[in-house]
Amino acid sequence: MSDYLVRGLGFNGSVRAFAVDSTKTVGEAQRRHMMWPTASAALGRAMTGGVMLGAMLKGEDKVTIKFEGGGPVGVLLVDSNAKGGVRGYVSNPQTHFELNQQGKLDVRRAVGTTGMMSVVKDLGMRDNFTGQTPIVSGEIAEDFTYYFATSEQVPSSVGLGVLVDTDNSILAAGGFIIQLMPNIDDETITQIEEHLAGIEPVSHMIQRGLSPEQILEAVLGEGNVQILDKMPVNFECNCSKDRFATAILGLGKKEIQDMIDEDGMAEAQCHFCLETYHYSKEELESFINELQL
Repeated sequence: MSDYLVRGLGFNGSVRAFAVDSTKTVGEAQRRHMMWPTASAALGRAMTGGVMLGAMLKGEDKVTIKFEGGGPVGVLLVDSNAKGGVRGYVSNPQTHFELNQQGKLDVRRAVGTTGMMSVVKDLGMRDNFTGQTPIVSGEIAEDFTYYFATSEQVPSSVGLGVLVDTDNSILAAGGFIIQLMPNIDDETITQIEEHLAGIEPVSHMIQRGLSPEQILEAVLGEGNVQILDKMPVNFECNCSKDRFATAILGLGKKEIQDMIDEDGMAEAQCHFCLETYHYSKEELESFINELQL
């Protein structure tokens, strides 16, 4: 089954809820970047959180999420949109460590805890919305939770998980976000906290075959969730040869002439999907001609 995300309400509209199965999407990122397990878990969690954050937007809005924690995996960068498209990469995809004391992939060690998480929302207006919060955990889910509480003033609970197989492929990936609305009462909060304390890791739920709808029921309790809609989720990159050509034109005539003189051609590779675009000597010469017009 293809990946998808659901949006819902809980407890008569006092809770906003999202859940996603992102297994194939994270698997595509792992395959493209040949990531090792700890890097896969880190980027997979960030992409899963990112696609749910994107689902909170509308229309053509987009969001970019960056983790710079000072750890050996380097920078994690995720782009997502309001339609379920998401892409991401890490600086050092071949990062892996022994399991931590809890027997889990040591994402905290890979990401680090001495930097910042930044969120930039492109809402189609003159100025983008930018929020930046310290990385408090390095485990990604807790950092999303802290971001929502601090930067957006929305009390939230975020669960993210990635299971990696022995051949480095992705067995399961998914997550949920529960956000409390201002009209919620203390009794409902206590009920949600009790459910959250008793659930299994979200990646195990995905591996057992639970759907995003069933994950929300596990988190909020059966009968407490109203599903509003669902949408497909996929690894989506908007790079193209024309986009990179525009970037090359921006370098100016001298830089392009240097490419012709030194290599007789040029190539550009997308950080997100690793697609490589080639430009012949004739194409580069046409760029110079275009700049001279």
